[in-house]
Amino acid sequence: MKDNIQTNQAAVSVEGVSKKFGAAVVLDDINFSVLEGETLVLLGASGSGKTTILRIIAGLETPDSGRVILHGKDVTELPARARGVGVIFQNYALFPKMTVEGNIGYGLRLRGRPKSDIAEIVNTLIELTHLEEHRRKHPSQLSGGQQQRVAIARALAYNPEVLLFDEPFGALDAQIRTRLRREIRALLREIKVPSIFITHDQEEALELGDRIAVLNQGRLEQIGTPYNVYNKPATEFVATFLGAANLLLGIVNENRFEAEDIFLKIEPDPKIRDGQSVKLVFRPEDVFLRRPENLTQNYQPLVDGIVEEVNFVGAFERVVVRLNISTRPPILVTRPKSETTVFPLEPGVKVPVGLVRFRILPNYTLASERAARVI
Repeated sequence: MKDNIQTNQAAVSVEGVSKKFGAAVVLDDINFSVLEGETLVLLGASGSGKTTILRIIAGLETPDSGRVILHGKDVTELPARARGVGVIFQNYALFPKMTVEGNIGYGLRLRGRPKSDIAEIVNTLIELTHLEEHRRKHPSQLSGGQQQRVAIARALAYNPEVLLFDEPFGALDAQIRTRLRREIRALLREIKVPSIFITHDQEEALELGDRIAVLNQGRLEQIGTPYNVYNKPATEFVATFLGAANLLLGIVNENRFEAEDIFLKIEPDPKIRDGQSVKLVFRPEDVFLRRPENLTQNYQPLVDGIVEEVNFVGAFERVVVRLNISTRPPILVTRPKSETTVFPLEPGVKVPVGLVRFRILPNYTLASERAARVI
């Protein structure tokens, strides 16, 4: 197995990778790295290019331009079998007539490894993936999570340069997915093999990734920690794709965001000029429907509004509020139980609306947005 000490060395580097299928641009100058022991999640909608990136790293597709580097070695021209990459597919691809031991050791037997070596490696991996009680069972006797651990153990048997996960939870129901994410996350932290997941599920990305790379129509919109990508979206697409977001159009004037009766102080930024059209972006949970004197957090009044809907959603309450400004759609607010108990609301009530956190983005249209152009 690989050394468990995490370093700052890049285990995987994707440099300037572009790909077309016919006239369609699938990937446009993609650049990112994955560190030793790091888990990177490629997040995007169907058609964003995330599967193509995974296939290029695995050697199943060839880029039109750019390079793939694994631990300092350019593998762009190498076939898949020579790259030392482990791929875990959505259906796990286990052999139904083999036991857990047989599945894990199958590739080693094909490579002619001595039986004593195979037994030692299989035992180590069974212990690592907590499958001791299931070693002689067949896949049909295992749960989805146990099958997935067998697939990971089989991939680890080759001492891979990197593990690639192709939407591994897509075929499972929501409750099982949540549990398995935690199990796999804990396992990856233990084995410290660099890993890349692809998914379209935002919650999955936030929970699994040390970092998240958000893809949109073949372009890398933003890459960063889950906290930064969620709270500091670099583009409008990231803000609206990764969780819910409210957007208000306005301008910047003397370090203020202005839109009709809304005036918010913003941090000075030499890249934003007075009179520039911008969008105010804020998450539903960063809105408070109270006066500032009731809060200890940093808070700026937005404008008053009227409650249109109040919906109980288990752990929180979802409120739709129409702001007292013209031609604006209503905003979405989420309130935790502690807030709803102290300040209950009902439709028709007038409320003060304020923000504890927000983001200012230049008003580029989605079709022409580039992360590099965003303040």
